[in-house]
Amino acid sequence: MNSSVWQKSSYSGANDECVEVRTADGLVELRESDDGEVIVRTAPARFAKFLRAAKAGKFDHHADSAP
Repeated sequence: MNSSVWQKSSYSGANDECVEVRTADGLVELRESDDGEVIVRTAPARFAKFLRAAKAGKFDHHADSAP
């Protein structure tokens, strides 16, 4: 990804409650579309590692509704 334009998650459809991502100044930036003032920045390699872990289900337990 080599764009400074925000890209909306394909899972969000027409919904405005989604995660957006872009690259800027050599970093990957993430934000929620409904709160664009809060931006998380990370290195591309760390973001790639996070995506691999998410795809592998490493964070699924955080989505459980039970306390």
